[in-house]
Amino acid sequence: MELLRPESAEAASAALGNGSVALAGGTELVPLLRDGIVRAEKLVELRDVVPRGFDGTRIGAGTTLAELEVDPQIPQALREACSLAASPQLRSMSTLGGNLLQATRCWYWRLNFPCYLHGGDVCHAKAGQHREHAIFGSDRCASAHPSDPAAALLALGARLHTTARELPLSELYRLPTDDNRDVTALEPGELILELDVPQPEASVYLKAMERRKWSFALVGVAAARFADGVRLALAGVAPVPWALSSPDALEQATPLPGTAYKVDIARALIRRAVEAVGAPRSA
Repeated sequence: MELLRPESAEAASAALGNGSVALAGGTELVPLLRDGIVRAEKLVELRDVVPRGFDGTRIGAGTTLAELEVDPQIPQALREACSLAASPQLRSMSTLGGNLLQATRCWYWRLNFPCYLHGGDVCHAKAGQHREHAIFGSDRCASAHPSDPAAALLALGARLHTTARELPLSELYRLPTDDNRDVTALEPGELILELDVPQPEASVYLKAMERRKWSFALVGVAAARFADGVRLALAGVAPVPWALSSPDALEQATPLPGTAYKVDIARALIRRAVEAVGAPRSA
């Protein structure tokens, strides 16, 4: 396997494809390569070409979660989401851009079952074990998106700057369809460079896990209060980070038999999150 070190983001983007994949912190890619889920002839090193650090409301996609969790300039919801993601060792390597593009933790996908995301016709989780899976958006795939920062950034109304365009974070994600099994809308070779993250009046991120630390979210809830109201987003409940228009929108959940308990957890966390940002909860 060959390691490429391009001198610019544009050169890195041009080098991708045809057997080449992007390498940032490596906390996601290396295990996927090891397990044969991702195959690559070349790795394109992004460390020196993707912006890192923060200036006002703009955050470089190469900034690590460990750097974000300790900086008081960063909105509280994002700091908390970063601090609750993975272990300290992984957070010191994991980049924000890479974290947003995490693959599902669904064990059927990770074990290379011919599931819907792998191009098959069946979501094996629906008929099999699915305690950690979705309560929303599971018509075709019941996987659950694992990123805590993605939910926080969705509630905060973040916008992305890529090598090709600018778009709201909400448009980065898409539910898989028969025509396209991808859960992100990035084009081939398109790299996330920076994020614009508005400063809310108040924000919070709460997370329910199997363990007290260093575990993926069964349910994560981000709440951000702005002048026009409170925005809510959830982690661990759908194939993509999931925005809620209001606390009452949780009643639209369509859990599987083994994930119905997540609705109760989400309801409790949403109530706590809305109270934490100082906004009245709808009746």
